[in-house]
Amino acid sequence: MAWLYLVLAGLFEIGWPVGLKMAQNPASRLSGIAIAVFFMLVSGVMLWLAQRQIPIGTAYAIWTGIGAAGTFFIGVTVYGDPTSVARFVGVALILGGVVTLKLAH
Repeated sequence: MAWLYLVLAGLFEIGWPVGLKMAQNPASRLSGIAIAVFFMLVSGVMLWLAQRQIPIGTAYAIWTGIGAAGTFFIGVTVYGDPTSVARFVGVALILGGVVTLKLAH
């Protein structure tokens, strides 16, 4: 169950940078901040639950890896962030690290 909590924590981690991005627009400033705070809270609780059984270093690295990779893909697909082979290789390395940490646990 701890690994499910950790994956959920990582997925919810994606929501708060998206909320902060939404808050850059004056029309959605308050809702964007509310979304960011909500996702921070849920992500933090899920991480806390996961850390009851998963070592802190492993949990934190996987949590941030899922969040970073997911936010990258949202940025590219939704917000038109720039892409390059090097950027995709970087995200692939992050995901490779996440998989390696899981396999080494």
